[in-house]
Amino acid sequence: MVQQAKRSATTVGAILASARQLFIERGFAAVSIDDIAAGAGIAKGGLYHHFRSKQDIFEAVLDAVQAELAAELGTRIQRIEGHRSPHTIATNLRIYLEAATQEGLRQLILVDGPVVLGWERWRSIDDRHFMASIHSGLVAIMPAGTAPVEIDAATRLIAGAVAEAALACGVAQDPVAAVQLHCRLLETMLCGLQEHGAGEPHD
Repeated sequence: MVQQAKRSATTVGAILASARQLFIERGFAAVSIDDIAAGAGIAKGGLYHHFRSKQDIFEAVLDAVQAELAAELGTRIQRIEGHRSPHTIATNLRIYLEAATQEGLRQLILVDGPVVLGWERWRSIDDRHFMASIHSGLVAIMPAGTAPVEIDAATRLIAGAVAEAALACGVAQDPVAAVQLHCRLLETMLCGLQEHGAGEPHD
């Protein structure tokens, strides 16, 4: 059983590695199940033993890529000296956006992702990997005593803003300039939340 589990994990790893390279190089629409199976060195039937469809493979690849970027973000957060600030949070978001808008990853995450999976599923993967770090950053910068409901609402607002910024940067003619612009404005938004008074929600 142990050997069978290892062989299965090895096969799944080969499928995802093949698919990841192909999706990055060609885009989702130009990649076939046969292409993925050939790249993994297995028969198409063996691929279908582990995945029901090309879309399922794509989702697994996207989830793995987002997990890697989130882990890198978490490592950077742990290395921050002193208190977190709007500037440190915006800087981390900028680094994420710069990675997500690199050629290849941009196609995978920002172009194909929302189209292949649909907006809600794409956002749910993004939220699962990044929402906690955004929330912890807002807890650090918003005034002590801020109602948890306000922090939760602010987290959703910033997460939505980052998702929209990512999509905009993904289709921009100059992604680098677009990332800089959006992150400058995100920092301004974060500064506003830092200065937000504690207590009941404001009108």
